[in-house]
Amino acid sequence: MATNSDKTLESDTQTDAHIDKNGTRFNVKQLKKSQTDNAKLGHLHCHYAQHPSRGLTPPKLARILTKAEQGDLIAQCELAEDMEEKDGHIFSELQKRRRALLGVEWQLVPPRNASATEIQDCEMLTEQLEDMQILDDLIFDMSDAILKGFSNCEIVWQRQGKLWLPEAFNFKDPSWFMTTPVEANGKAAIDRNELRLRDNTLEGAALQSFGWISHVHKTKSGYLGRNGLGRVLAWPFLFKNYGVRDLAEFLEIYGLPLRLGKYPTGADKTEKATLLRAVMSIGHNAGGIIPKGMEIDFKEAAKGNKDPFEYMIALMEKTISKAILGGTLTSQADGKSSTNALGNVHNEVRQELRDSDLKQIGNTLTRDLVMSMYMLNGKSYRSPNRSPRLVFNVIEAEDLKGYAESLPKLVDIGFAIPQAWAQEKLQIPVAQKNELMLTKQAKAELKPRNKAPNLEEPQTKLKQMAIKRLAVLKAKQEADDVDLMSTTLQADMSPILAGFTDEVRQLVENADSLEALQVSLNTLDLSIDEASEVLQLALVAADLAGQYDVIDDVIDDVSEGN
Repeated sequence: MATNSDKTLESDTQTDAHIDKNGTRFNVKQLKKSQTDNAKLGHLHCHYAQHPSRGLTPPKLARILTKAEQGDLIAQCELAEDMEEKDGHIFSELQKRRRALLGVEWQLVPPRNASATEIQDCEMLTEQLEDMQILDDLIFDMSDAILKGFSNCEIVWQRQGKLWLPEAFNFKDPSWFMTTPVEANGKAAIDRNELRLRDNTLEGAALQSFGWISHVHKTKSGYLGRNGLGRVLAWPFLFKNYGVRDLAEFLEIYGLPLRLGKYPTGADKTEKATLLRAVMSIGHNAGGIIPKGMEIDFKEAAKGNKDPFEYMIALMEKTISKAILGGTLTSQADGKSSTNALGNVHNEVRQELRDSDLKQIGNTLTRDLVMSMYMLNGKSYRSPNRSPRLVFNVIEAEDLKGYAESLPKLVDIGFAIPQAWAQEKLQIPVAQKNELMLTKQAKAELKPRNKAPNLEEPQTKLKQMAIKRLAVLKAKQEADDVDLMSTTLQADMSPILAGFTDEVRQLVENADSLEALQVSLNTLDLSIDEASEVLQLALVAADLAGQYDVIDDVIDDVSEGN
């Protein structure tokens, strides 16, 4: 027989159980501990880069790229890291592309034909994401996939009340991951597009559900090991290094004469080594000693030109700029082909790359972050297909002046232009409820005045008009025996109170339990601005009515006295 404690434990277990986006049952208690804290993965924390760019040659580079195609991504990722650190031009161009992704506005879009509860969940998720101070850092870390092909950030979850929210996104070194061989149709195959943690097994460890933001950035079609700009930039990086090395060697001997040492017949190895050291050092030290009987002849100074080396370096840097930004005129200007028109064209290409990068990052954030938060916290969650989507606003605002002149003319001749279309084109947001808006002000008619204005005169006239109006209402009220002020107040307040009732009724109908209803009522924000305005008008009318009664009584007393 099951005890009460057993039933409670079973109930808690069922409450903590969720179904992840792959349809696998998942216990949220696993969110309290990061996957990489597992002892089986402890060796990853002790891994240090081997810097494969040291002594890089074409055969060595070919071997690195081949190993990456076979699932070993370590050397390729570490080479990409070295390239970004050692080559200032690659670093600069990548920073332009990655930093352009920051600061772009985003929004969560609810699913098509969303219900009231789905819209409410979407607004809740938007508020939580807007309050995160680390979202820009996450987007920047995800953009590391532009160079290396993929980027993984581990989510650290925390419990805030009844909500599971991300506390941090820890970027993990790409060398921690691998692609794994799997069994497919009874034959060994390579799943080249699935990333797993290196746990010293052939298969690797699968990434934990709800635990990772795993972004694969597609720079070209193909499997994961051949993705990323690192493979494209590796060759110009290598050839540029050759050019820089050769230029350094040329500058070291440029202008120095050729030194030729002569030793007598029968000199031993020690004497030859002494002469060689003297020949090699005399150019820099401008002096040296040699044994008697040896000679040093100075030939013509070394000639040459640095232009071939600079051309090689410039050619490789242009290739790097084209691969990263799609052009060269946003990076370098040679004074010959660099015109303003061509520069604008190249900048448009860079803008297209930015938009493409943001769309890919937005899709990953929707799948791994927004959907995870929605599945863990959303009341309306039913299917992954109904998850809100994170969309970056990559639409540039049109010319406001041109639209301001053309739209009124098109409307005047009968064009039916949707307001939503115009607001999207001009990037003007839709005004929210009770939000201050810019309105057209009526132009004041200027009239000449011959005397100073009497500030009390408008107030006196207003009171006189109000008293006359109250007199008419009072006469009608006495004739109909009806309290018109109470009737008017009731008529004005009825639709406002009905709106309050409708909002509360909707919460009651959508609530799953009394506790959920209590939480919804606590967060309900009822606007009382319209009701306050009606009540203020009623109070002013009551005050004026009181003044009218007093004045009316005084007039009656004066009349009787006369």
